[in-house]
Amino acid sequence: MSDIELTVKQLRELVAGPVFGPSDPGFEAETVTFNTTVNARPALVVGALDRQDVAAAVSFAAEQGFAVAVTSTGHGAVPGGMDGALVINTSRITEISVDPQARTVRVGAGNRWGEVVEACAPFGLMPPAGAAPHVGVVGYLLGGGLSPLGRALGFAADHVRALELVTADGTHRRVDADHHEDLFWALRGGGGGLGVVTAVEIGLSPVSSLYGGTVFYPGERAAEVLRAFRDWNDDRLPDAACGSLALQRLPDVPQLPEPLRGRFVVALRYAYPGDPAEGARLLAPMRAAAEVILDTVGELPLTAFGAIHNDPTAPMPVWERGDLLPALPDEAIEALLSAAGPEAADAPFLAELRRLGGALARAPRHANALDVRHAAYTLFAVAPPSGSGLFTTMAPWTLGAGLPTMRGVAPAARTPEAAARLAEIKDAWDPAGLLR
Repeated sequence: MSDIELTVKQLRELVAGPVFGPSDPGFEAETVTFNTTVNARPALVVGALDRQDVAAAVSFAAEQGFAVAVTSTGHGAVPGGMDGALVINTSRITEISVDPQARTVRVGAGNRWGEVVEACAPFGLMPPAGAAPHVGVVGYLLGGGLSPLGRALGFAADHVRALELVTADGTHRRVDADHHEDLFWALRGGGGGLGVVTAVEIGLSPVSSLYGGTVFYPGERAAEVLRAFRDWNDDRLPDAACGSLALQRLPDVPQLPEPLRGRFVVALRYAYPGDPAEGARLLAPMRAAAEVILDTVGELPLTAFGAIHNDPTAPMPVWERGDLLPALPDEAIEALLSAAGPEAADAPFLAELRRLGGALARAPRHANALDVRHAAYTLFAVAPPSGSGLFTTMAPWTLGAGLPTMRGVAPAARTPEAAARLAEIKDAWDPAGLLR
């Protein structure tokens, strides 16, 4: 019996969930990443069933000298993040419990946003879900979480009421505003690496009506649509009106509506959690900004929130990166078009500007690790694995760092004070650097 086979055998005696060594069937499936350029090479994997499994796995890793990495849905994986580590897969730890009176929901580490929205919608309540229903809840929250309704609701991390996690010493803890305040600050937007989260409690917002979808324009009208988008956002747009604008090179595939197949388009993603008539009135200037190829904006059930962005659901190999912009002057728009517009030679598949401000700019009741509330826009790009020169071109107008949720290959935006505080908290709770 090899050393790793002996290690797997020992760990199987400590946990109820499955344990996989490199030669076991199902090993690779446990660490599949959504971005398939990230090829995970863990030492072994624990499919945790509950917090007891997580605690046992963390303690075992510390005793045996393994680093600990965590996966659930495969989103957000980074190169090397799981290599040589004991990986804890939390996808089996699922629970959803809605308290409509308190307007909260308790969610397990393995749940995805689509499941949570489906549980909350019958009560007219909406969590701060991301754009894609298939994205996991916990990783998104730890990175801050930017919802299509972000201007109306704020960052997802702002709504976290409590977290339950196993820290590096193998202890399961509940963290909230009154217990372990340093962890509570750091976990909400700090990006992770402070423990293995097993459950979260999230505050919900009353949303009884959702008006949203996408307006598509011809790519050759990109310059005027970009300027109209900037002016529309700057013209005292109310917080409840949420929009992003994407330059997209779409494939010629039958899954797309015929007018969009194989075209370069400009896509305005719009969401308004309120009266549809008011949502339409606010959108009217953008609908008149240029010729429209296709307009899918209309009343949506809360459970159809994924139709606003229509993010891909199948894993694929891509290069991705995010950054922040303090403003969007004409010069920045011209630079964006030169690198990502219809005439750009190595344009990314997608370059999206998402307007911040509104509730995203306001500090939450309990401070957290997100210190990027001054930014006006995010810029996010998805390109072939070879990459894109977009961010080099945009460097004079960006901050050189992105939101933890969307940073891709770029660093996360931090003030020196926030970065120092996160480092101190990491040293205090994980002095041996067990948790990646």
